Amino acid sequence: MLAITLLALVAGCSTIRFTYNQGDTLLYWWLDSYADLEGRQADITKRDIDNLFKWHRQSELRDYAALLGNFQRGLAGNPTQADMVNAYREIRVRAERLATHAVPEITTMALSLTPEQIGHIERKFNTKNEEYRRKFMTGDTEKRQRARFKKSMDQFELWFGNFSKDQEAALRRASDARPLDNQFLLEERIYRQRRILALLRDIQQKRPNRDQAAAQIQAMLREFFTRTESPERKAVYDVYIDQTIKYILTAIRIATPAQKSHAHQRMQGWIGDLQALAANR
Repeated sequence: MLAITLLALVAGCSTIRFTYNQGDTLLYWWLDSYADLEGRQADITKRDIDNLFKWHRQSELRDYAALLGNFQRGLAGNPTQADMVNAYREIRVRAERLATHAVPEITTMALSLTPEQIGHIERKFNTKNEEYRRKFMTGDTEKRQRARFKKSMDQFELWFGNFSKDQEAALRRASDARPLDNQFLLEERIYRQRRILALLRDIQQKRPNRDQAAAQIQAMLREFFTRTESPERKAVYDVYIDQTIKYILTAIRIATPAQKSHAHQRMQGWIGDLQALAANR
């Protein structure tokens, strides 16, 4: 999901504080599940993750709290398509800033990977892709529409609480009106994976110096973030973003005052969590 729901994904659960305080460990486990880290390599990765979280806590969390406050005030009114596009762009700016700041840590890991570990990453990518296909791309159109709708409803309910049957029916109609873009999303995912694997293998084989490797990684990240504007992909991305935002606006439009109050309180809780984390509490 985009715009509002992207920040919900960042939150990951009803309270940010607990999850964020475990975030360094969770991120290490996630990386280890892909790269099968070993010995000193694992120790360096843990150190780098710790440093990255310290920077993020000190430099970014108050800004996230302010951004959530803007969303909170917007939700109290009647946000427009333009408002939601702007929210989406604001989140992208912050995601790109985080990725850019992490380039030194990514570079350290990339330079340390063995051919066997890169192969492990590739197998993990393939496993995740098969899981995606089973969940979102098998069966007839109705089954695939239902799986996509359930995924989005999990996010809407995180924000607004429970919906009535009539509201769910309206949201299902709005969801089904969107292009069924699972194949497109999978293709983009596989493109990024292949690009990552090709760069990791190039670094492993050619052994560039640290500055050269960092420049290659920075260029790849820039490509990922600007891909939505590339001539061959822009039209497809524009439709995807436009239809997703319209779907989110449908949820906001049909939400009752009580549901909007639930969202307001949920965001207030997240804002408090972010402010407490920034203060190192």
